[in-house]
Amino acid sequence: MLSLPPLSLYVHLPWCVRKCPYCDFNSHEYRDGAGGPPPFAAYVDALIADLDLDLPLAWGRTVHSVFFGGGTPSLFPAAAIDRFLQAASARLRFAPGCEITLETNPGTAEHGRFGDYLHAGVNRVSFGIQSFDDGCLQRLGRIHDSAQAEAAVKLAQDAGLDNLNLDLMYALPGQTLAMALHDLERAFALAPAHISHYQLTLEPNTVFAARPPEHLPDEDLAWDMQEQGQAALAAAGYAQYEISAYARPGRQCAHNLNYWRFGDYLGVGAGAHGKLSLPAEGGDAGRLLRRWKLKHPVAYLAQAGTAAAIGGDEDIAPAQRPFEYMLNLLRLREGFALAAFEARTGLPREAIAAPLAQAVDAGWLVVEDGRVRPTESGLRFANDVIALFLPAPDPAVAAQAAAAHGDAP
Repeated sequence: MLSLPPLSLYVHLPWCVRKCPYCDFNSHEYRDGAGGPPPFAAYVDALIADLDLDLPLAWGRTVHSVFFGGGTPSLFPAAAIDRFLQAASARLRFAPGCEITLETNPGTAEHGRFGDYLHAGVNRVSFGIQSFDDGCLQRLGRIHDSAQAEAAVKLAQDAGLDNLNLDLMYALPGQTLAMALHDLERAFALAPAHISHYQLTLEPNTVFAARPPEHLPDEDLAWDMQEQGQAALAAAGYAQYEISAYARPGRQCAHNLNYWRFGDYLGVGAGAHGKLSLPAEGGDAGRLLRRWKLKHPVAYLAQAGTAAAIGGDEDIAPAQRPFEYMLNLLRLREGFALAAFEARTGLPREAIAAPLAQAVDAGWLVVEDGRVRPTESGLRFANDVIALFLPAPDPAVAAQAAAAHGDAP
């Protein structure tokens, strides 16, 4: 039977100073002096109207985390963040100690601003460092250098923020194993609570996908960077709790954990996605609704608060839910309880019995005391494990496709 999981709020702030060549997020450059800065006040008005539109999907529920993502949210003045948080907390109950994260580009950090963000309610900052090597940063198209990165982190700490994440990438153009490990050492010296450590990938529809950079590390070198990086993180006291996430004890990212545990989230802002559980009477599978908003900021601003701002609504069909669930949960070392699978998907555990047995036989998953967890091999080959839970093709749809291509028997 489908039940209500914890609820989070995602807020998308789409503007950035310069779009990085590897970035496939919904981000849009602005040119200060050629049209001025983004319309901060109008965009906050739009966010509030957008939240009002979605409120009927979450009446009476408590928000456990808020995440401002982008784009570069730290372009927004603290007063704009404060105004939105006041409006949101007047409409939805915020849990005591609600984690509120702001993504930050070190190149936009200013003295005094972090104290204002803290006063507004932000209690966690995620820095897009990517590397502490100036050559790597230039090849990635970042607007900051290593000195600015260190200075920005220290500014946040001086302001009283101690729940900090540093994003680091490896397998960068021209990067050696020693350089990748040195990046981690530079991060450790700043003593953040959390480190995200992930491989550069050439995503479709990015500059790097169209024109791959030279001197990318090969697969063997990338694996060495990952494996030795994991060992260095563990030795420095950062426990891996997700494929690319490492934290000091008690400092895991609550917002991302809610995603990975198949929790619910409202998504407001240009291109923002949300997922809501809508239990049904009588204990059936209920509805799992995905909703996303118009991507382009201009269109979003014009339509926010109306049904026209909804880019689409989609129900996650029961047959698709096992795959959607595993796509998230099998990234976590902790795995999941079979009872949690039933509560979050509305399906009986028998719905995953066959692929689960295959994954256990392959040595990818272990089932003990009603819990499922990935092995080291399962984490390494997570995509292969998750693929086992894809729904079987609908024979009628397959037959129609074959007929359309002239392949019918």
